[in-house]
Amino acid sequence: MDGWPLRDWKKKKKIGKSGAEQRSPSARTAMATATSLSLHGHGLGLPSPTAKTPARRLLSVTVRAMAPASPSKVAAADGKFMPVIDRKAGYSFVYPFGWQEVSVQGQDKVYKDVIEPLESVSINMIPTTKEDIRDLGPPDQVAEALVRKVLSPPTQKTKLIEAKETDIDGRAYYTFEFTAQAPNFTRHALGTITIANGKFYTLATGANERRWDKMKDRLHTIVDSFKIETKV
Repeated sequence: MDGWPLRDWKKKKKIGKSGAEQRSPSARTAMATATSLSLHGHGLGLPSPTAKTPARRLLSVTVRAMAPASPSKVAAADGKFMPVIDRKAGYSFVYPFGWQEVSVQGQDKVYKDVIEPLESVSINMIPTTKEDIRDLGPPDQVAEALVRKVLSPPTQKTKLIEAKETDIDGRAYYTFEFTAQAPNFTRHALGTITIANGKFYTLATGANERRWDKMKDRLHTIVDSFKIETKV
């Protein structure tokens, strides 16, 4: 049975608790993926497809019109963002100029601000036999499970603010906003997920809550730029 794709996350190498990596969201993601995910055949305690679930959060569906150029190319054109186009892995996105690429166990790519370690973007891929993100359930349920079980450690208090479905070139994406509260900081984050090329893609970005107002437009640009590319 091919349940929730995240049940197939492999155990990641434990990240040290010192320095900037202690607060790095990418490092926390790698640690969180070691959590056992095996409930209701979906791995994250999601109800079965036939169960009736109360609408606890606003679900909005938007459709983007096809543009002549990809969102990543448009965002990079003003010089404030750098493009990442990986046709072998099958995706593209942008990140703010000045962020640096770092290596984090379990992540395909990570870029971060070296001064503000909570400001980063990471992308991860895992195999799946599912063909559409909608096969996993509605956006709010899928995002809630992902935020609690993978994108945040169990010691942090999470809150899903919004989850929505977006269509880009006929492919469904789920985009969501959430906060994760630790004893000494709160991270305000965005994520987007989709299924393509036999893989479950997760892109996550965020910043310290105290810098959210300053960073939110840039973080939304990162998420909006993420797109599945034609593989070569």
